[in-house]
Order: sequence, then C-alpha cells, then structure tokens
Amino acid sequence: MSRIQPGRLTAAHSGPLVVFVIGMRINHFHKVGKWLPVFRAMGPMLGELYRNPESGFLGTEYMLRSLRTVVLLQYWRDFDSLEAFARARDQKHWPAWTAFNKAVGSDGTVGIFHETYVVPEHASETIYANMVLFGLGKVSGMVPATGSRNEARSRMKGISSPN
Repeated sequence: MSRIQPGRLTAAHSGPLVVFVIGMRINHFHKVGKWLPVFRAMGPMLGELYRNPESGFLGTEYMLRSLRTVVLLQYWRDFDSLEAFARARDQKHWPAWTAFNKAVGSDGTVGIFHETYVVPEHASETIYANMVLFGLGKVSGMVPATGSRNEARSRMKGISSPN
C-alpha cells in the first residue's frame, strides 16, 4: 500500500509536458479471447518504456473507470517522443497495434481510445493534499505547496490575470 504524503504538496515538474490518456473498454465480456490480449499487451509496453529512460516516457497512472473500462494516464517529455514510440516497428507497441487491428478491427468487441494533450511550460498546475504519490507528482516528485507554490495561479506562473 502506498504511503500517504501528509500536507499540501505540488508536483516538482517544470517545463512542457505531454499528457496521454489511453484505455480500453470491454464491449462484450463473454468474448475473452478478443479483449484479454488487448489488456495483456499494455504491461510489456510499459515495461519496455520504464527500462528506457531516454524514450521520453515519464510515467503512468492506472485507473479503473468501470468494470468495463481501464484507463492509463501517461506523462511524456514531448510529443515527438510519444510518436516515435508509437511508430517504432522494433518496439512492442507496433506489433500490439497490428495484432489488435487483425484480431478485433471494427468488430465492436473491444473499444480502445486515446487522447493527447500537449501542455506548454507554465500551463499546468497540481495540488495533492494528504494523498499517496499520484499522477504528475508521482512521476516528478512532490514539493510543499507553500510560498510561491501556495496558490494555483502562482503555480501556473506564466498565466496572467484577466483584465
């Protein structure tokens, strides 16, 4: 079990960031042979990324949206790194993607999705109060949300006040 980090903390991250949300939805539970390989493919991909810090992959967070839907919230250094991994024929994503299209395609048994957000420097902020290590704070480390990090606008730094 993760240890609670007491107090108000914020992620130590600075600089630009890519947030990649990826997941799968089981549309037909009884078709285990369709969805189980999709589910099992993610672990080896993440293992490959964690073993290669130069990949630009910073870390991930797993979430269960419902009994049917699993979501991974991933953090990347930049979009080029994410795209390079997705397109690399010699890494685990490409064969998994090819296998999905061959086995499932558009038959409706398994849904997959992703959303990509490119976040410029000074365009994000975080707060964690009495939380376990989570999200960007887990990936980059956490620091106390005091002083210049006390308020959301101060954590954003580059955002100006509305006129």
